[in-house]
Amino acid sequence: MFSIFKKNKKINVNFAAFLSQDMHSHILPGIDDGAPDTDTSIALIQGMMTAGIKNFMGTPHIMADIHRNNRETITNAYNKLQQALIANEMNVNVKFAAEYMLDEGFPDHLQAGNLLTVFDNKILVETPFYHEPIDIADILFQIETAGYKAILAHPERYHFIDDKLKVLDKYLDRDIALQLNILSLSGYYGSKEKEVACKLLDAGLYRFVGSDLHHNRHLNRIATMILDRKIVDKLEQLAWENQQITDFAPSV
Repeated sequence: MFSIFKKNKKINVNFAAFLSQDMHSHILPGIDDGAPDTDTSIALIQGMMTAGIKNFMGTPHIMADIHRNNRETITNAYNKLQQALIANEMNVNVKFAAEYMLDEGFPDHLQAGNLLTVFDNKILVETPFYHEPIDIADILFQIETAGYKAILAHPERYHFIDDKLKVLDKYLDRDIALQLNILSLSGYYGSKEKEVACKLLDAGLYRFVGSDLHHNRHLNRIATMILDRKIVDKLEQLAWENQQITDFAPSV
């Protein structure tokens, strides 16, 4: 099998070759642990445009105990950002969705319906980093029954997976897509996260790729990212489903 673990030349990453359409970021102002205000949102977007990303999607956290967002709060933050983009004469495509934590509050969102989708019927979801929900099988079934398809954000960061990649079978068996955080490949989150990301990338299990951009530290690492050539080649060869996101009007 093609392996991306062999030592090889490191090169700069050309994000425009595979990540011109981001689908996971926290650029909406003042709504979660991402951009605190519109000035920061504008600076982050400008930096990402310099890196080659053309289209953006703000996906604020929705969490029961911390970020109690909903369609209204997210729409309001999006409108603030749009006003700031116009004031700064920036012609850029920005869409919004959400990153749903699969916690005790998620069933209520699912039951209410009208979830914020990345595109079509696809919703971005995450789990706690250190433990998988004990009722995860039931939650995944409920998502499917409600007519949605899940995209699991950054599986390489979940410590209940680490070396136990078979844990992902229950997700893959339900056709749940995996989304790579591009920063994971640089070791930004840690060596274990990088190792798991490389294994999943090498196996071709990722279908989406995102920046998960929160702040300038993320932006600075993205702007200066250098990876092994074979990793970059793999990134550029995969048919990322980001390219299916062609409608960058806001979610309604």
